[in-house]
Amino acid sequence: MDRMKIDALRPEYQRRWPTGDEDEGAGAGPPMEDVGLFGPESMVWRVHSDPASLIGGLRGLLIQALNPVAMAAVSQHSNYRDDPWGRLNRTSEYLTITTFGDTRRANEAAARLRSIHRRISGTDPLTGRSYRADDPDLLLWVHNVEVHSFLAGYRAYGGRVTRAQADRYVTEMIRHAELVGLSAGDVPHTYAEVDEYVTSNAGLALTPAAREGMRYVLSPPMPVALRPLWSIPAVAAVAILPKHIRDLYGIPWLAPATPVVRASTTAVLKALKTLFPPPPAVREAVERAARLAA
Repeated sequence: MDRMKIDALRPEYQRRWPTGDEDEGAGAGPPMEDVGLFGPESMVWRVHSDPASLIGGLRGLLIQALNPVAMAAVSQHSNYRDDPWGRLNRTSEYLTITTFGDTRRANEAAARLRSIHRRISGTDPLTGRSYRADDPDLLLWVHNVEVHSFLAGYRAYGGRVTRAQADRYVTEMIRHAELVGLSAGDVPHTYAEVDEYVTSNAGLALTPAAREGMRYVLSPPMPVALRPLWSIPAVAAVAILPKHIRDLYGIPWLAPATPVVRASTTAVLKALKTLFPPPPAVREAVERAARLAA
């Protein structure tokens, strides 16, 4: 993200919130433009606009897959085996819209996701537990791992984050939790609470579905010539996994490799940010915020 443009924005930008039933989303009136749910001064914009967010996202997928019930839902209802890149793109698009889109687009995307979740249910064949994709416990698991992992990716490869800034990111992301149907009172409000939840969560297991999911995350189908490029974010994600998660997967890791991976990956991402402009959605969000602040 162009930090000079963002820093130049005045804090008096106007948010114009849509009215009507948020669950219905589209068709509630003419398009309304605002800075969105978070805005250019938020930690959410700072973290999610950085290319390190890809690494944090991969880390999150690896951890989330170790929840047997959550992974059963993905295994039984997702088409990631037939279209892994499409699945990754849809997940990325949702995060982009809810982070950088205006409020109406964010609410519409969330309404579509909640509608999909309401139709997904089943039984985990290993534990025998029934599940619903809109179950608050599953949504809380996904949310907390996501928050923890995006911060871990940014801290390792994007930039320095103080404890106060980490707490701010966690509290800002409560709005993201509400989008999927969680209550603000049910999600952590500090980084310490998120960290305790993720690092001490019991009941994780390497199921066959989780092992399969790991293969798709770390080595998705692609032309052989491109595999070395994917190895950069894949190895970087493994480097910042909690030790007990790597142990569950049986991924060998030497501690001296961590600082080497961090230094080399940070250098690659810094070069990418220097050589290439931010993604179109980020550029559009910055320009929209500048127009509203004028």
